[in-house]
Amino acid sequence: MLVIAVFIVGLLLIKLLWAWIVKDLFPGAVEQGLIASEISWLASFKLALVLAILSFFWGRGSSHRD
Repeated sequence: MLVIAVFIVGLLLIKLLWAWIVKDLFPGAVEQGLIASEISWLASFKLALVLAILSFFWGRGSSHRD
């Protein structure tokens, strides 16, 4: 149950942070339609999946062996 809750909160955070940050970082590109000002739930799921995979490999590579 906790994993599902964390996953849903993660999707919500990605979706909201995208809408909040991208407009400030790239206002001209958003106005011209080069970057989406908001992303769909499916796009946020894909982004969350990519971030999870990258963090998995990053975590495995940074472990120190004694």
